[in-house]
Amino acid sequence: MPASKSVKLNTGAEMPTLGLGTWKSQPGAVEKAVAHALKNGYRHIDTATAYANEREVGIGIKESGVPREQIFLTTKLANKDQRDVEGALERSLKALDTPYLDLWLMHWPCPMTKDGKADKSRDWLDTWKDMERVYKAHPDKVKAIGVSNFSVSYLRRLLENSSVVPAVNQIECHPACMQEDIVEECRKHGIVVTAYSPLGSDDSPLLTNPTVQKVAKKYGVEPSTVLISLQANRPNVTVIPKSVNPARIDQNAKIIDLSEEDINELASVEKDQHFRNGKPYWTGWGNIGFPDLE
Repeated sequence: MPASKSVKLNTGAEMPTLGLGTWKSQPGAVEKAVAHALKNGYRHIDTATAYANEREVGIGIKESGVPREQIFLTTKLANKDQRDVEGALERSLKALDTPYLDLWLMHWPCPMTKDGKADKSRDWLDTWKDMERVYKAHPDKVKAIGVSNFSVSYLRRLLENSSVVPAVNQIECHPACMQEDIVEECRKHGIVVTAYSPLGSDDSPLLTNPTVQKVAKKYGVEPSTVLISLQANRPNVTVIPKSVNPARIDQNAKIIDLSEEDINELASVEKDQHFRNGKPYWTGWGNIGFPDLE
């Protein structure tokens, strides 16, 4: 199954299949990483207000010399800003030093107060409706809106109570957490999935997983290439590996085409184990919900 270079959003815009993620990428390093990625062929950059690096991402974009209109830029509405949606947009635009966003996501369906506690009097659906209003009122500032960390049940509630279908749902995806139920629900409604943490975690045991290594040996590539390519080969899925290391940024861009057999074999890893830092885990926050908010 060949990996596409881009996918079409429900807005008609093209979103590059491969992007650079910037979670945990610190100021001082992230500027250089973004500039390097863009100078070397990346055209999709992903950040978030909660990452506290929007300003530096913006600097990296400028330093790359790549025209803004050639870049697909995503940022996310922070949980603490869910009562001030329009203000949050303006702050992100100013920090990134850009006139518009290609994609703006609700980072989590999890409203929080400014002091970081659950805002139980705020419904995340009201936040989405505020995002819809801002999107419709300012199409010059926001080209598309979407969500992140949404399970099937959260998506269905949104779709039943909204006027705008999200363009994207960004979720964790890797062989130990394929989340095919969410991916399939998104395909059904024309929502693109962006896969984050495609390697699994820092120092991921997936890099030494026998199945991953077997496929890597078959193609003569690194295990990381297999893990990133797995997501890029899934229909309607984009992928955002993260790194501030120039060599790894370049390595992560080497997407290969995987066979259906390869994909199925890699996906079978999920049946055996879920990992985080070498220990079994279940991620999928949206699947377990937010009981303290219900």
